[in-house]
Amino acid sequence: MAKERTLGRKTSHRDKMLRNLVTDLLNYGRMQTTHTRAKEAQRIAERMITLGKRGDLHARRQALSYLYSEDVVTKLFGELAEKYADRNGGYTRVIKVGPRRGDGAEVSIIELV
Repeated sequence: MAKERTLGRKTSHRDKMLRNLVTDLLNYGRMQTTHTRAKEAQRIAERMITLGKRGDLHARRQALSYLYSEDVVTKLFGELAEKYADRNGGYTRVIKVGPRRGDGAEVSIIELV
């Protein structure tokens, strides 16, 4: 299994940050963040959409245990599951934008396909 990036954060802060990123990505469909954060959020978002496609009660409870909003889980299991029903992976895309002005960090846009 691939090693998880630490993103310069302690475990608890990193987990909460990624949960927020994935929840917002599934809610809004597109967001801008640093490239390494986008790649980590992409891994988790793909898993969440796969759970939504499964559609059973256990998958819904797994998604509810990770995502912060019940509205996002409802959207995931309804609208997004139908949208990606015939697609086998590759639900998100990461596009590099360029360096951030303040600190030069590589910025990317992560969006649902």
